Amino acid sequence: MKMVSCATYEGIEAKVVHVESTLTKGLPSFSVVGMASASINESKERVKSALLSNEFTFPPKRITINLAPSDVKKEGSQFDLSIALLIALDYLADDLSDWFVFGELGLDGAIKENIQLYPLLLSLANQQTIKKAIVPYESLEKLSNIPNIDFYGVKTLRDAIELLKNFQNAAPNSVCKKIEYPKYEIDGIEYYFDDNYAEDFLDVKGQELAKRAALISAAGFHNLLLEGSPGCGKSMIAQRLRYILPPLSNQEILEMAKLDALEAKEPQFKPLRSYRAPHHSSTTASVFGGGSHRAKIGEVGLAHRGILFFDELPHFSKGVLEALREPLQDNKIRISRVNSKVEYPSDFLFVSAMNPCPCGNLLSSQKECRCNELDIQRYKNRLSDPFLERIDICVVMQHVNPQDKASVSSSEMHKQVIEVHKRVKLRGQNSFTAKLSDAEIEKFCVLDSEAKNVLDIAIERFALSFRAIKKIQKVARTIADLDSSDTILKSHLLEALSYRRR
Repeated sequence: MKMVSCATYEGIEAKVVHVESTLTKGLPSFSVVGMASASINESKERVKSALLSNEFTFPPKRITINLAPSDVKKEGSQFDLSIALLIALDYLADDLSDWFVFGELGLDGAIKENIQLYPLLLSLANQQTIKKAIVPYESLEKLSNIPNIDFYGVKTLRDAIELLKNFQNAAPNSVCKKIEYPKYEIDGIEYYFDDNYAEDFLDVKGQELAKRAALISAAGFHNLLLEGSPGCGKSMIAQRLRYILPPLSNQEILEMAKLDALEAKEPQFKPLRSYRAPHHSSTTASVFGGGSHRAKIGEVGLAHRGILFFDELPHFSKGVLEALREPLQDNKIRISRVNSKVEYPSDFLFVSAMNPCPCGNLLSSQKECRCNELDIQRYKNRLSDPFLERIDICVVMQHVNPQDKASVSSSEMHKQVIEVHKRVKLRGQNSFTAKLSDAEIEKFCVLDSEAKNVLDIAIERFALSFRAIKKIQKVARTIADLDSSDTILKSHLLEALSYRRR
């Protein structure tokens, strides 16, 4: 029996699959066992054609290919090359079990690129289960970004056969690339950022309170709700927030590229966080992921480490808004189906925007509101208190004024966010301030005596819940960091209280 390794998806993570073969005497046949999908069963014809096209005699034996473990459903065309090599190299005595082989075969034996290889290999690298892999030559450029794996690029089936016949003398084709962006290092970890601002806060005239709230939100990864009349700049601020978010480590950049590949997009490998903005008519499955046989990732998962923006927040279905409470609290999402149960990370910054009333003119000094009190109350009641408690900062946008001017650029705001990021990392804080645990709040969110007194008065006067108290403390911690203060002062806590939803 011969064996090489490959992989398939189990949820959004890779599962190692051992491809085994036996060629025995008997009536000639070719079978693939081990819960293989239709795409893998079709590979039998591609393998036959590729071997015959390259002057290999298809052995007149009983050929059995087993994909182990047999209780995991396998799918994908990446198994073609593994199967073909095991048949062609049946005579080889060397142990090939530590080789991972990926590639789709053409009928002429050419090995084709597959965009799904990147997330598979990155997941295997994160699991530290792979050291060397044979991959399509065309994929080397993007795969070379994955560290700690030796990649051997091959263009044809014949190249792959020659490589394994002389693998003791083979040299890997790839060297891990360096990311060419501005960076700084803290505790041996490099953090990268993009200083090209495609959309700049200079375009936002006025709205000083909203821009201050956006800065605090970006620095601490605090969930943000913008409320205001149509056209006052809510979406503009949300779109520009992406460019001033904290820098990314090399591992986080690779994770972002993995999400691009899962969405069938070409990975960019840029230190720019994702921005997902589903329409309010989106279904629950499209937002959270799902599927009857294989649970696919949704917008919430694709927004991991980036921004999830809900425009026209009250128009989203009640089911979507209430289901969003789990990832907002736990930073992960669970999909449970009869055939599969999947959990994946969803650590994102939630940004939302809404009008003050159905017609949008409630706060306008120039336009008359056409809504009655019942309409306004019904509109606002679409957002439950448990959902709103998971939003850290709520801001009512100002009226648009002809005298409004630009005041701060994205570059200036980003520099402040970077300084806060450095400060947070140097004090030993591993997560963003908005994601601190209860124990970490006690450790890092230290209030002075005046701030404690103000918080006690606020708890009694506003009947604050435990969750609301913790969020106020975390927002105050970020405000203190922006002021380069080790302790949360009274002014910081008062500003944090001003962002509380009334």
